[in-house]
Order: sequence, then C-alpha cells, then structure tokens
Amino acid sequence: MNIIETQNLTKIYGDFTAVSNLNLHIRKESVYGFLGPNGAGKSTTMKMMLGLTKPTQGTFQIDGKTYPADRVQILKEIGSFIESPAFYGNLTGEENLEIIRKILGLPKDSVNQVLETVDLAPFKKRLAKKYSLGMKQRLGLAGALLGKPPILILDEPTNGLDPVGIHEIRTLIKSLPEQYNCTVLVSSHLLSEVELMADDVGILNHGHLLFEGSMAQLRQKAEEEGFSTDNLEDIFLSMIDEDNRKRGAVK
Repeated sequence: MNIIETQNLTKIYGDFTAVSNLNLHIRKESVYGFLGPNGAGKSTTMKMMLGLTKPTQGTFQIDGKTYPADRVQILKEIGSFIESPAFYGNLTGEENLEIIRKILGLPKDSVNQVLETVDLAPFKKRLAKKYSLGMKQRLGLAGALLGKPPILILDEPTNGLDPVGIHEIRTLIKSLPEQYNCTVLVSSHLLSEVELMADDVGILNHGHLLFEGSMAQLRQKAEEEGFSTDNLEDIFLSMIDEDNRKRGAVK
C-alpha cells in the first residue's frame, strides 16, 4: 500500500522546469531513497509536499489526503528535516525540543522519548551551541520525530558528517519504520549509504523520474541496459550519463 503518491507533479520557475510530471509511489512503512544530481528537483519536490512552495500543476496524496484540499491535515502528518536544522544555541537540546512540543501540544514525556531514540538523552542538558554537527543532526531528527508523525521527509540528513556520524544517522533512519511505524522519504548524495538503508529508490534527473522501484528491480534494469551493477553509485552514474546523452546535454 502506498502512503504517498504524486500525479504529474510539476514546478516551473519562469522558463525553468524544476520538476516535470512526477509520479511517485512510496510504500507505507518503507525507507524511500530519493536520488539525483544537484538541481535535479529533489528538494523542490520535498518542499511542495511540505507546503513550502506551490506546484505549478499536478497534485499529490499523502495518507489518503489530497493536496490542496487537505493541505493543513497533510502537514500534521509529516515530520521534516530540510537542510541544516536551526536551534537556539543558548538553550539546551531538551529546551529546544520543548518549544516544538508546546507548539504541537504534545504530552510532556514525548521529548524524553525522542531524545532516547536519537541517543541524545545523556546530553539533553548541554547547550545546543556546544553540540557537535552530528549531535545537531540528531537533534534535528528528534524534532522531526516529535508527535510520532506517520511520514518523515529528510533532505540530506548526513550532510557534513564524519563517517561515524553518517553510520549513526543511517542506522537510526533504517530503524525508524519499525520503531515508529513511519515512512521515511530521504534524499542523499551518499549513494553507498542509501544502498544500505533504502527499501526503494527514485532517481531524478532534470526534474524527470528515470527510475522507481526496489534495489533488486534497479539492478535488473541496469543489467538489461548493459550498465555495471557492482553498486548503486555505478548504476546511478550510468543512468544519469545515459539520460544526459539522450538529452544532448553538455557533459
């Protein structure tokens, strides 16, 4: 069963088409890796789902609710982490989450629950400005998890992290569907990480969806097209290069 579907979702800025007739199908309680080069339209797609930018045309359903008619209800179902999360440096990690908790009208124990989930409970009294980058990313994830939303939208959650931090975030994301009964839409440039955590992937280039399906289906498609199937990165680069060649794009 799909919890997110888009129908011909399109975003045009002036004479530039950022996203073109996008049809996504994201299965409930899965991790969906959303991939594409810089400028492919991943962040724009996520921002449309979060109501941060309006589609030029097309629509989408999230958990049976349709945009734009159910826009407010859709937003209540999504926890998000877009770009680097911003915190009040002079407040503790716990106090930063407490602000979000009060806005959402959640029970008092919900802050401690998410701090435990992201392994920040021992550091909850530390000022946010004294958190490492990895801790800040985990605090951002904790904020997204408050209220146990059925859908998480995470844009580059491992940005700027060292290998240990990347491993921690990847392990955490992979565990979320089972822990929280949620669906995770995650974009990342780290294809080796996506390969280890995603159930399904969608590959975007110049706003067009080149592929959508499971990792096994992706390998099968790559094999049929004569691409290297050693790893996700090889397959991804081959598909992007082939699409650019067909478009006559300048290398």
